[in-house]
Amino acid sequence: MSRLVIAPSQVIRCTLAQEGGEAIARIGKNPLVVGGVQSLAVVQPQLQLVSEQEQLSVAFAHYTPDCSESTLASLRAKVEEHQADMIIGVGGGKALDTAKLLAHQCHLPVVTIPTSAATCAAWSALSNIYSEKGAYLYDVSLERCPDLLLLDYSLIQTAPQRTLVAGIGDALAKWYEASVSSGNSQQTFIIGAVQQARVLRDILFQKSRVALQEPGGEVWREVVDATVMLAGVIGGLGGAQCRTVAAHATHNGLTHILAAHNSLHGEKVAYGILVQLRLEEMLQGNQLAATARQQLLKFYAEIGLPRSLDDLGLGNITLTELRQAAEITCSPNSDIHRLPFEVTPDHLMAAMVSTKIQEEARKN
Repeated sequence: MSRLVIAPSQVIRCTLAQEGGEAIARIGKNPLVVGGVQSLAVVQPQLQLVSEQEQLSVAFAHYTPDCSESTLASLRAKVEEHQADMIIGVGGGKALDTAKLLAHQCHLPVVTIPTSAATCAAWSALSNIYSEKGAYLYDVSLERCPDLLLLDYSLIQTAPQRTLVAGIGDALAKWYEASVSSGNSQQTFIIGAVQQARVLRDILFQKSRVALQEPGGEVWREVVDATVMLAGVIGGLGGAQCRTVAAHATHNGLTHILAAHNSLHGEKVAYGILVQLRLEEMLQGNQLAATARQQLLKFYAEIGLPRSLDDLGLGNITLTELRQAAEITCSPNSDIHRLPFEVTPDHLMAAMVSTKIQEEARKN
C-alpha cells in the first residue's frame, strides 16, 4: 500500500498572540507545550495570553536531554499527568521532532510553532532520535504531518541569523540529494518533488544574500518560507525517495563526534553536500558535480556556511574520530547507499579531508 503524507492539515502565517489562539483552541483545550528553555522563555508569555483568551489549561515541559528515548519517556508521563489532549511543539528542529513523536506515541494532535528557520521540522512527518549525548541514532516516519503549523515571522526573527543560514544549507540539500536518490523515477509526485527541489535551490541562490542583509523584510520572509515550508513540501511529495542521501548521512555520522555538537544541523548538512559532490567527482568522474561544488563554495563563502572540517570546528579531530564518523555514515542502513555507486569509509574519509585540502589551496 502506498501512503502519501504531504503537508500539515493547516498552515497559518500569523502573529501567535493575536490570531493563533482560535486555531489552537479548535484542536484541544489541555495542551502540553514542549520546547527548549530558550524557546519557551520567548513564547511562553504569548501562549499564556492565548490560554487566557481561549480558556485553555496549558502546561509547559522542557525536552532534555535532546530528542532522546529517555526524554520521550519523561514527557509521556507529563502528558498523562496533565491529561493533555494535544501537544504544542515550540522551538527548533529537535524540539519539534520531540513534540511530533510524543504526539504520535500518545495518539494526540500536534501543533508546531517554529522559533527559527533552521529546518523544515515544523512541516514534516518525520522525527530524528538522538542519544542523550546528542549522537544521531535513527529516524521515525510518522503517520501524518502536524495538524497545525503556526508560522509567526516575529518569532523567527528573534533567532540568531546563523539559524537561517543553517536552514538555507539544510534546504539546499533537497536538490543535491533528491536529484540523485530519485534515480530515473517516472512517478508523478517524485518528478514533481525533484523539480520543486530545483526551484528551491534557485530561490535560495537568488534571494539568500538580500534576505540576510534585510532581516524581517519581504525577501527575508520568502527565504523563511522556502526553508520551513517549501523544503517540507518536497519531502512530503517525494517521500523517502527524495529525502536524504550522503549530505544528511554525513551529518548523522558527524554527530558522533563531540566537537561537532557546536555546529548546527544545517551547517553539518551543508558541509555534507560538498562531501557528496566530491564523492560523485572522485568515484564517478562527474565533472558536473565538480562544477556544482565550486558554485557552492562561492555561495557558502558569501553567506557564511562551512566549507571544510575547520569551518565546523573539527580541524583538530583525530583520524580515529574521523574514521568512527565515516564508519557510522557508511553503516548498512545508512542513506549514503542511495548513491548509485559504492561508498566505503575510506572513500568517505578521502572526500571529507579533500574538501579541507582544496579549501586551503583556494585560500592560498
